[in-house]
Amino acid sequence: MATQQPATRPANPRFSSGPCAKPPTWSLDALKDAPLGRSHRAAVGKDKLKAAIEGTRDVLGIPADYKIGIVPASDTGAMEMAMWSLLGERPVQMVAWESFGAGWVSDVVKQLKIEASEHIADYGHIINMEALDYDQDVVFTWNGTTSGVRVAGDPIPANRAGLTICDATSAAFAQDLPWEKLDVTTFSWQKVMGGEAAHGMIVLSPRAVERLESYTPAWPMPKIFRMTKGGKLIDGIFTGATINTPSMLCVEDYLFALNWAKSIGGLDALRMRADANANAIWNFCATRDWIDNLAVDAATRSNTSVCLKFTDPRITDGAAFAKAIAKRLEAEGIALDIGAYRDAPAGLRIWCGATIETSDIEAMLPWLDWAFQAEIAG
Repeated sequence: MATQQPATRPANPRFSSGPCAKPPTWSLDALKDAPLGRSHRAAVGKDKLKAAIEGTRDVLGIPADYKIGIVPASDTGAMEMAMWSLLGERPVQMVAWESFGAGWVSDVVKQLKIEASEHIADYGHIINMEALDYDQDVVFTWNGTTSGVRVAGDPIPANRAGLTICDATSAAFAQDLPWEKLDVTTFSWQKVMGGEAAHGMIVLSPRAVERLESYTPAWPMPKIFRMTKGGKLIDGIFTGATINTPSMLCVEDYLFALNWAKSIGGLDALRMRADANANAIWNFCATRDWIDNLAVDAATRSNTSVCLKFTDPRITDGAAFAKAIAKRLEAEGIALDIGAYRDAPAGLRIWCGATIETSDIEAMLPWLDWAFQAEIAG
């Protein structure tokens, strides 16, 4: 096959899985109203933080009786806060099918040393979520950012006794989350909304709040993880009185993203944009015998972190070949940061979240064809 370069280039070659591309209408001017040099506890700071919390509730359709907080250290900070504060009251089912989920397993088993059963699936696969014991606490990721595999169907029972603690960082704003089935949900601004890193969000159901106020962990609790005082929830955390100092520049950036989401039609529009992006790649793979989705079951394929594997038998060193493809596309300014995650199988990872334009995906794919043919010929 000819290796002539395609004529069309993506307008935006940023396909990183985090931090992700900004909303299409974003510019530095979006940050002009940030209250820089002001205390986050001043009225203007509190108003901005509360607007971020309530804007999140509005776009995601989070129930009115759920608590939403802005916390430090991105999604990782939010997950650690949840596990350290809530686990230990009963046995835990630890679920993982990619690297970040495996990290939560390690933290619970090796650091907190809680009685836990491990349910692990290889990259590209997922465990049977319906077979879990939901009378125990269950910790899992909704969408595997590094494996491109997500929860499918409706596996969580409504009449469970345990808590469900869900890392939804690459699912929130692009996939439907069953809030009535999720007791703790965490995510960050840097994924589907194209926000800045370092800020996490934690969403608590009334059942999670009840656990926080009735159970005290056996281990010392770092200040940065504490959500209660004197046996009562520190309600200010969930109205904008953050545990530590947030970046008001990042808050302003997130507010822009929320307003952009509302302007295009909210969650439904965000999800449809991600679906269109992912479908463009899936259709591309369906017509080629040298590349395929890492997700084994089409029902569990992620519409945000689309992970791909090369299947051509002529490839003798998969890792080197994938890196060469990613390097070639980056050198041409066609696709930036699309290499597979370091712990994942060799291949590519192309972010398809809502801030990505489908036209950019469609312009990039012929270049992927070109890069593959050029690398094979070489």
